[in-house]
Amino acid sequence: MQILEKAPAKINLSLDVLHKRSDGFHEVEMVMTTVDLADRIELTPRPSEISVESESRFVPNDERNLAYRAAKLMKDRFGVEKGVKIFIEKNIPVAAGLAGGSSDAAAVLRGVNRMWELGLGMDELARLGAEIGSDVSFCVYGGTALATGRGEKIQSMQAPPPCWVVLSKPTIGVSTQSIYQNLDLDGAEHPNTTAMVEALKNGDYEGICANVGNTLEGVTLALHEEVGQIKTQMKQAGADAVLMSGSGPTVFSLVEQDARAQRIYNSLKGFCTEVYMVRMLGYRENT
Repeated sequence: MQILEKAPAKINLSLDVLHKRSDGFHEVEMVMTTVDLADRIELTPRPSEISVESESRFVPNDERNLAYRAAKLMKDRFGVEKGVKIFIEKNIPVAAGLAGGSSDAAAVLRGVNRMWELGLGMDELARLGAEIGSDVSFCVYGGTALATGRGEKIQSMQAPPPCWVVLSKPTIGVSTQSIYQNLDLDGAEHPNTTAMVEALKNGDYEGICANVGNTLEGVTLALHEEVGQIKTQMKQAGADAVLMSGSGPTVFSLVEQDARAQRIYNSLKGFCTEVYMVRMLGYRENT
């Protein structure tokens, strides 16, 4: 029995870093939502071993891969003797601030739960996801949520109003660890998370656009001028809101009008090879 799972990308409408915790992680407040750009995960039963395959050369096939770690965690935690082959059709850019690896891991948690008939609920899968990575808990549910703690405490929220999302990733890699190491919380800009939450509750598209913000953005902009160039180009092309997602380097714009979204997409195609024009998802597909 082969099991298929969709692993959608996420964007941060708001990302605030509050302080460094005693466990070495940072306390965060993030408003995240899913977009219609997704990896496709195929799970095939195997007698005992776990394997990972992908046509993408950027996808590791061992414990460096969060999807592998998700299967191994479930196998070890619940004493499962069976194995699984994980095939990842990679559509989300790698190391892009879009939680592609975390979403793959979440999809594997959901999928092997079904395959091995473990009977775990979504909340339990989300708790297991927190052991793998900070964004995995959110990705287990998908949709739109306020994430707090180190990202593992998830409060579901109303989906944003429908709009286009244009994503552009420059041909650079960004280390999340290095961005946090260079973060000066005293001098950083902090978004108004409360205002973003209220805008979502009210379905206020203009309020959402007015309150996008990312505490990490200034650090990445200082290190990688390409990110700032993409932001400028999106703004000049008429985006309703522009923000870097996660620790970057992907920048996204929110756009209501079809023609304007297409214009932004076209203007970036000559600048970046990885440009996507997708719809906002924002609702939970997994219940």
